[in-house]
Amino acid sequence: MSGGGTLEIRSVGKRFATAEGKDVDALQDVTLTVRPSEIASIVGPSGCGKSTLLRMVAGFDFPTTGELRLGQTAISRPGQDRGIVFQQPQLYPWLNVFDNVVFGPRMRGVERARYTEAAKHYISSVGLSGFEKAYPYQLSGGMRQRVQIARVLINEPRVLLMDEPFGALDYQNRLVMQRLLLDLAEKYKPTVLFITHDVEEAIFISDRVHVMSARPGRIVETVEVALPRPRDYGEASAMSEFVRMKLHVLKLLQH
Repeated sequence: MSGGGTLEIRSVGKRFATAEGKDVDALQDVTLTVRPSEIASIVGPSGCGKSTLLRMVAGFDFPTTGELRLGQTAISRPGQDRGIVFQQPQLYPWLNVFDNVVFGPRMRGVERARYTEAAKHYISSVGLSGFEKAYPYQLSGGMRQRVQIARVLINEPRVLLMDEPFGALDYQNRLVMQRLLLDLAEKYKPTVLFITHDVEEAIFISDRVHVMSARPGRIVETVEVALPRPRDYGEASAMSEFVRMKLHVLKLLQH
């Protein structure tokens, strides 16, 4: 992978029309920059527009006002330069792990020898070597999420978009997957935009945490995370600076 790009969200607003014909502002004047190879999280109350914003960055939806750019290019459609990981793994149940991972390159006409080697590499990177022939129903939730991450990484995106990817996992598996994400981010250097409700998760994995208000969602503050890397959750969460940031973000979310 060639590393991440700069993601810019400039004065973005999103307005929806309700069934009653009324206009509702979901997002209002959202401006933020995610630097190359940075891990940036967005936290905010339910319904504040976090996932809507991510969908627009992915190119699945469009802003009513403002613009989104990756490097010098305006975002106007989905693209291989952005890969998205959902909370519920979007896997084809009739395909095994290997065939799920290579689905994208295969559909684009990549040579079999090339995507086969790439698949072996990324399946190994997410810790699933030996499970290439397993089907999704044979895997745990955490393992299915690893398959989804490998399927995104094989496309070598510049930006990795993650919509509460570990929200459905139990506590122990969440910690394992957070550690995996940090390892993969260090290895491949994508730019990461991560949506979560979990304030501790946001602080632990991120370089910066963007805190959103209730609807209409807007950025109320950006918190710089100065914790040293590499990070261990047990050590990091016991630091006074971690506790201070957590209390500060929780206070922002109450307004």
